[in-house]
Amino acid sequence: MNAPTKDTLLRQLDMAWKLAAYHLEGLTTEECLWRPASAGPHVHRGTDGAWRADWPEHEGYGLGPPSISWTTWHMGFWWSMAFDHAFGGATLAREAVAWPGTAEGAREWLERLHRQWRDAIEMLPEAEFASTERTRWPFTGRPFADVVAWANAELMKNAAEIGYARFLYAVRGVPQ
Repeated sequence: MNAPTKDTLLRQLDMAWKLAAYHLEGLTTEECLWRPASAGPHVHRGTDGAWRADWPEHEGYGLGPPSISWTTWHMGFWWSMAFDHAFGGATLAREAVAWPGTAEGAREWLERLHRQWRDAIEMLPEAEFASTERTRWPFTGRPFADVVAWANAELMKNAAEIGYARFLYAVRGVPQ
């Protein structure tokens, strides 16, 4: 059966995931918790022991760069939300998504989300990608293919952000 939309979206997902997996490999908790600047979105351990992420009021440059922990949290957040709203009960809220607390935990979480998302996308018939039935987050009223394409773009963007922050971390303190 010919499924050009699904096949294209899966190839894009695979390509974006290769970049993400490359930057996640060998990632340490120290790298995750390092802050590339004095300001920027980060995660904080609450009194309950859970790691909660900052939620910026805007996305302006003055906000500062995010930490790797925040970026991995963000990946897990949007992927969890997209999956729950497309294939689950559409009840998950941002406040319920915590960062795992370690680089290994974040890597395992993201690998699980990747497998879960890819398997669900792969099982869909081609007609589902033109339907709006599963499109409940991050937008509505658009073909589900738009959600999958958006997720692919978010994955590639977040992977690049992790890579850039790892480059900065690797040369911190090196004289110029």
